Amino acid sequence: MARGAKRLNIKVKTQKFRNPHKAMKALDRVIEKGTPVGMLTSVFYLPYLPSALRFHFNAHNIIVYGKENGHYLVSDPVMDHTTTISYDDLLRARFAKGYPSPSGRMYYPVELPKDLDLRKPIVKGMKWTANNIVRVPVPIFGIRGMRYVAKRIRQWPDKLGERKAILYLGNLIRMQEEIGTGGAGFRFIFAAFLQEAAQELQQEWLEDASKEMTGIGDQWRELAFAAGRICKNRAADGENFESIANMMKQQADLEQAFFTKLQNIQLR
Repeated sequence: MARGAKRLNIKVKTQKFRNPHKAMKALDRVIEKGTPVGMLTSVFYLPYLPSALRFHFNAHNIIVYGKENGHYLVSDPVMDHTTTISYDDLLRARFAKGYPSPSGRMYYPVELPKDLDLRKPIVKGMKWTANNIVRVPVPIFGIRGMRYVAKRIRQWPDKLGERKAILYLGNLIRMQEEIGTGGAGFRFIFAAFLQEAAQELQQEWLEDASKEMTGIGDQWRELAFAAGRICKNRAADGENFESIANMMKQQADLEQAFFTKLQNIQLR
């Protein structure tokens, strides 16, 4: 958030609180002015989310953009539509116990540029994302992380035993497709960003890049489906831990080629 605001020359105010009710009053004062407010919450205490997605994670960002009939109007990146939440539920989600503590943290814009030039921030964002996928030095992130996990998946049945290996695989699917740390969903979001960027930058090749990234997202989803069938003992012929590892390695190869192209983007 801070990086995006800096690139767009938007001044953002961030606050955190000790007193829950003071935090809610501060929120009310800001949204009364028509300013949307981002905030950290605990996923577990957001009742509008399906129970399967609610677990103890205290760093989930949502946007509150208004209030009607005592309920707050919410835009949540997990949902494909806006929703509402009560005062008590939002207070509880903002001050959940555990680590990291949300501490009622909220953030909102206080100064916007008169003339917003999106071209340079778009290019910087693309290059930053590409570099973090391709060049990140830590072996458990980016392309290196995909290959690392693929290698581990091959070893799970022998090292862990069948039951535990299936539990690990199920947790991998959950992290990839439900919690929001990666997988197809983020690829589809990035593909939509590239489609809009193609128009803003007037670079037609980004339209093709958007379609390519959509295809990569489709293949991540196929990987999740295949892994799910293994977990449910419904695997098709040839589906096993080895084939899942091969699929992940293929995804790493595709994304390395894709993001390497984006690293070299130049404004024309």
